[in-house]
Amino acid sequence: MTNTHAVVIAGAGPTGLMLAAELALARVDVALVERRENQELTGTRAGGLHARSLEVLDQRGVVDRFIAQGKVMQVTGFAMIPLDISDFPTRHGYGLALAQNHIERLLAAWVEELAVPVYRGRSVNELTQDEAGVNVTLSVGSSLRARYLVGCDGGRSVIRKQAGIGFEGWDASVTYLIAEASMAEEPAWGARPNERGMNGLGKLDDKLEHGKRVRIVLVEPQVMRGDEPTLADLRQALVAVYGKDFGVHDVTWLSRFSDMARQAEAYRRGRILLAGDAAHVHSPAGGQGLNTGLQDAVNLGWKLAQVVHRTSPETLLDTYHAERHPVAARVLKNTLAQTALARGDDRTRALHERMSELLALPEPRKLYAGMMSGLDLHYDLGAGHPLLGRRMPDLDVVTEGGVRRVFGLLHAGRPVLLNLGDPDRIDIAPWTERVRWVNGTFDGSWELPVLGAVPAPTAVLIRPDGYVAWVGEGADDGLEAALVRWFGGGPGRDAAQSSP
Repeated sequence: MTNTHAVVIAGAGPTGLMLAAELALARVDVALVERRENQELTGTRAGGLHARSLEVLDQRGVVDRFIAQGKVMQVTGFAMIPLDISDFPTRHGYGLALAQNHIERLLAAWVEELAVPVYRGRSVNELTQDEAGVNVTLSVGSSLRARYLVGCDGGRSVIRKQAGIGFEGWDASVTYLIAEASMAEEPAWGARPNERGMNGLGKLDDKLEHGKRVRIVLVEPQVMRGDEPTLADLRQALVAVYGKDFGVHDVTWLSRFSDMARQAEAYRRGRILLAGDAAHVHSPAGGQGLNTGLQDAVNLGWKLAQVVHRTSPETLLDTYHAERHPVAARVLKNTLAQTALARGDDRTRALHERMSELLALPEPRKLYAGMMSGLDLHYDLGAGHPLLGRRMPDLDVVTEGGVRRVFGLLHAGRPVLLNLGDPDRIDIAPWTERVRWVNGTFDGSWELPVLGAVPAPTAVLIRPDGYVAWVGEGADDGLEAALVRWFGGGPGRDAAQSSP
């Protein structure tokens, strides 16, 4: 028997879960396929959420769940050089220290509330696509049929490989071991650089006792291959860095990662799309992988929903690659730079010191902090007002129903036309079922991270992902074209007439 869904997502990690939530909010029949029997994740892996990811979760009304479980702190940095973002114009001028297993657990609970089915304990073995959809054969022998399949199945993505999408980039120049284990002897806590990179030992519990876990990050003496390192590899790497292995034992998690940086040549091939690590892999320097994946999902979700509902043509999906591919390309480059700056030889340390001095200056600090936090993101939507293609600020707008936060207007995942001028100047009657119209006033200054103050508009068209699709400056010039481009034609118009 073949179960049918509008969208099937392979992989229930953070990216897949976020995408499932976005599609469910848009009333799309979506299902997840996950090889794990349950959501529990071995090891802590990624360690936090950057400011823009917190804003994205705030746009959906769930950010408080994450803040309650994490630790608010200034975690943004470049090559371990701290970058304070507390003066940025955002309600989330900080990062959130929260392990990936907790992030996944909270996302999974949200997805469960949204009644998304999850096929657990199985993975995708084979797929074929035709003009109408994708046939997916699962490891347990059953199959699924979907109009669209999204690969969120990690760096070794089966979906990407079977779709024949190239994955070019840079090979590893260094490999690391990351582990959680116990130690018979108390080690030298903290970071220890060497000529190949940064090592570190940290307590996962308040005190070191038998059975208590220690987090270990080690640069291996040479580039190693293989995905399954052994206890002997861990002991050898400890001895190479510290001169002893501290009686390491009871390893509960051991993994190898590298600074390999690769990116899918295309994020879409027909009815198959990629997001998260399936589309881009790189060093974990700066903690950008999980955060980039979450924002892939939020960019793709509303577009895919509109195509599924036939309110927009399939060409809208091409804007997903056009917007997100350059973002990940920048992430790859800055992780390569951070890995190079982490080497502990005298020449690299001298360069790191100069970079530290540079990033202590206001303008360079803002430039790099905006990049690392995700708050500076600018999609190229053409020439126009500085807000165009940038994140909409979370203003307190005075409406007929009282003061409303802009992010609160986005909780349902619908586009919003926020009119701050004469309501008679604008008419979106053909789109009122798709676009929420809010009249209000705002008398404060408009501030953007990195850019600073920008001219106050009279109206803004906000996409479901929180980015500005059109800016009004006293008239509605270009509004209809923007509505058609992003949200399809009005009633009576075929989706094929609404090409972006």
